Amino acid sequence: MKTAATVNVEPSRPGLLSRLYVPAILGGMAVTMRHFLRNLLGQKDVATIQYPEERREYSDRTRGRHILTTRDDGSLRCVACYMCETNCPADCITIVAEEDPEATVEWEKRPLSFEIDLLRCVFCGYCVDACPKEALIMSRHHEMAFTTRDEAIVGIEDLKQKGPIENEDLGYRPYY
Repeated sequence: MKTAATVNVEPSRPGLLSRLYVPAILGGMAVTMRHFLRNLLGQKDVATIQYPEERREYSDRTRGRHILTTRDDGSLRCVACYMCETNCPADCITIVAEEDPEATVEWEKRPLSFEIDLLRCVFCGYCVDACPKEALIMSRHHEMAFTTRDEAIVGIEDLKQKGPIENEDLGYRPYY
C-alpha cells in the first residue's frame, strides 16, 4: 500500500512595493482624483447636488413635520381620543386630556398638552391614519435641525396650523 507524498508549498514573498502598499495607495488616490475632477468640472452624470442652491424634488406624499389642524373658530380639531398615541410604533406622542367647556355631542375632551418627540418619530404616518377627526396631518417640511433634545420635543403651539390650510405645504394625508 502506497501513501501519498506530502507537498509543501512555500508562499512567494511579496516585493518591497507590495509590502509598502504603494500600488494600493496610488490606485485609491487615482479614484479619488477622478471623482474630484468630475465634480469640479461639473459633469452631468454626477449624483452630487449643490445643496443650498439646488434642492431635490420630493413626492407630493412626502411625510414631513406634523400639523395640528384647527376649526374655523381657531380651536384645535383634536378631541384627545388617544388614537394617534396608541397607534404610534415609536411611542413618541404624548397627550394629556382635559374636559372641554364648550363640549358638544361630537366631542367632550380636548388636549391640554400634545407633544411629539421628533427625534424618536420615524415619520411613518400611522398617527395620521388613525386620527378620526383629521386633526393631525403631515406637511412636506422635512428639514429640521435641533441643537438640544428639548428643541426636538414640539408642543401644541409649534404644531398648530399657522393660517389657512391652503397655505400649508401639505404632505401625506390618507383621505386625499
